Amino acid sequence: MCTAITLQTKDHYFGRNLDLEYSYQETVTITPRNYPFYFRKSFSYPAHHAIIGMAYVNNDYPLYYDAVNEMGLSMAGLHFPGHAVYLPSKKDMDNIAPFEFIPWVLGKCASVIEAKKLIQHTNLVNEPFSKDLPLTPLHWILSDRESSIVIEPLEQGLVIHDNPIGILTNSPTFQEQLLSLQKNTAPHDFLPGDWSSSSRFIKGAYVKEHSVCEPDERASVNQFFHLLDTVAYPRGCRATKNNRYEITVYSSCCNMDKGIYYYKTYENSRITGVDLFLEDLEQNKLISYPLTTEENFSIQNQSLSI
Repeated sequence: MCTAITLQTKDHYFGRNLDLEYSYQETVTITPRNYPFYFRKSFSYPAHHAIIGMAYVNNDYPLYYDAVNEMGLSMAGLHFPGHAVYLPSKKDMDNIAPFEFIPWVLGKCASVIEAKKLIQHTNLVNEPFSKDLPLTPLHWILSDRESSIVIEPLEQGLVIHDNPIGILTNSPTFQEQLLSLQKNTAPHDFLPGDWSSSSRFIKGAYVKEHSVCEPDERASVNQFFHLLDTVAYPRGCRATKNNRYEITVYSSCCNMDKGIYYYKTYENSRITGVDLFLEDLEQNKLISYPLTTEENFSIQNQSLSI
């Protein structure tokens, strides 16, 4: 399962925990402005906003888990089992596969307001990436510097919810999560301690609301990862049916104003960053950075002789 949050200090931050039992060898992937996106049932984007985020690149296509574009618009897909509905193609609609949804929105839109207009004419269709990569039931959080929304694919189509708390976890629906949060408006004496979606939603909202940190970049990024740590999965606490364990594969934090994507992995708690604007964004090929997954210890007194 997963948790996504937003945070504002001097700058604006967006990120998430990816909680799974395995990794797809994802990379920090930059899609430059002239990398062509060919949507399977709609028109193409020969040029678009540059994008940076975490993706599994398959056959030179970035399957983004979370990303931010050069305008600061940020988006993440989170597991939404039992509720997500992907529909057949519809006339007079832009028919987009779920794995295309993040590039579809971030490639074209500069703000949540623009994205809302685009999504009103978008239909998410039942189209897997490949036979080996079937569709995953997802819903999405989309944020800019001013506001945040949740997009859920339901039987009636894509439903947009305003998200004033800037938090998203998994099932049930966002409206049900808000109702649960309202019942726990004063959890000072007791916060949920399990790893269920509803508990992480309440705990994430609480720790974000009461977050205190200095406004500079180092303090803000550090605080963001501390917030994500409160809902992270240590190995052994969340068993799966095949005798494996869900872990927080990675945690991310993107500065939406500066285009710097920070991350840490389960194996390496050191924070690493990739700066979108240090790359040549006019090229037409993907740029990928493998994750640094080896823990890097610093022995403070290593120079002392024993």
